Amino acid sequence: MNREIAEGENVFELVLDGDEAAAERLCAACRTLLDECHKTVVGQKDVLEQIVLALLARGHCLLVGVPGLAKTLMVRTVADAMALSFNRIQFTPDLMPADITGTELLQIDRTTGERAFRFIHGPLFANVVLADEINRTPPRTQAALLESMQEHQVTVGGQRHLLPDPFFVLATQNPIEQEGTYPLPEAQQDRFMFNVMVDYPDENEEYEIVRATTSGPAARINRVITAEQLVEMQQLVRRVPVAPFVAKYALRLTRATRVKEAAAPDFVRKYVSWGGGPRASQYLVLAAKARAVLHGRPCASTEDVRAVAPPVLRHRILLNYAAEADGITPDALIAKLLAAVPTD
Repeated sequence: MNREIAEGENVFELVLDGDEAAAERLCAACRTLLDECHKTVVGQKDVLEQIVLALLARGHCLLVGVPGLAKTLMVRTVADAMALSFNRIQFTPDLMPADITGTELLQIDRTTGERAFRFIHGPLFANVVLADEINRTPPRTQAALLESMQEHQVTVGGQRHLLPDPFFVLATQNPIEQEGTYPLPEAQQDRFMFNVMVDYPDENEEYEIVRATTSGPAARINRVITAEQLVEMQQLVRRVPVAPFVAKYALRLTRATRVKEAAAPDFVRKYVSWGGGPRASQYLVLAAKARAVLHGRPCASTEDVRAVAPPVLRHRILLNYAAEADGITPDALIAKLLAAVPTD
């Protein structure tokens, strides 16, 4: 599976060199996971799939949407469908860093009288952490997540404490309420692999939501994936081959968002202040690998890169005042970008 793929080679004829059965099991397990989630979550197919893609690629996910769109329910359901520990942190203006990372307490041994500091784990010590309304807490507490998201550890009192493996932060954010909120810094947003927009359901889906939630008990969610299986799936995704022209396409997409690049389109120079960094290219390729396996294909393609471009890039493109004046959104600019950057 790790062999080099030549330029122009037909990647769809390649196989995963002995891992075909493992890839089929991964695909089947992900489909079963999504089926379990849809027992309680109506619609939101793309959102759930993007959450699963982030899990497979060892990334973190930011869910943005107005209240009442089941953001918290989706995260909780995904955690319930896997044999993973889960903690929810309700972010508030008075939340302190130690409230999420943990703290050292002085304890006394009653038999010997000996005193010693003992580290008490905070809610970050779980496989899946739901950071609910992350923009409601001050930057000091938001920054406490940076080390855990990037290094999978926390440092308290000069001592490093490793977080469980696997470890994911799935955060929610309300885009319409600005009073009492602290906008998430760009450096913090860049740690999230995906920025997922959660939209209103259509009429049929909303009817089904009303019907299902006002009659009878909620459906029982079965645990279909263990932590060990998830780690194995993540390792398999890393080994999925990517043709050089696919990786270069992801690179061209990212570099085209930068105003100072010679290949940047005119509309990027007009509307963009800052574009995506190298992490955007990395996540485009990783997410494309995960999507390929999720859909039962042995190799990532440029179509996979195009499909994951909006959630990967929308929070990494900083628009200027001209874009705001002309009503240009990050998603609209990404759509223009996908049309402008050639795939070959």
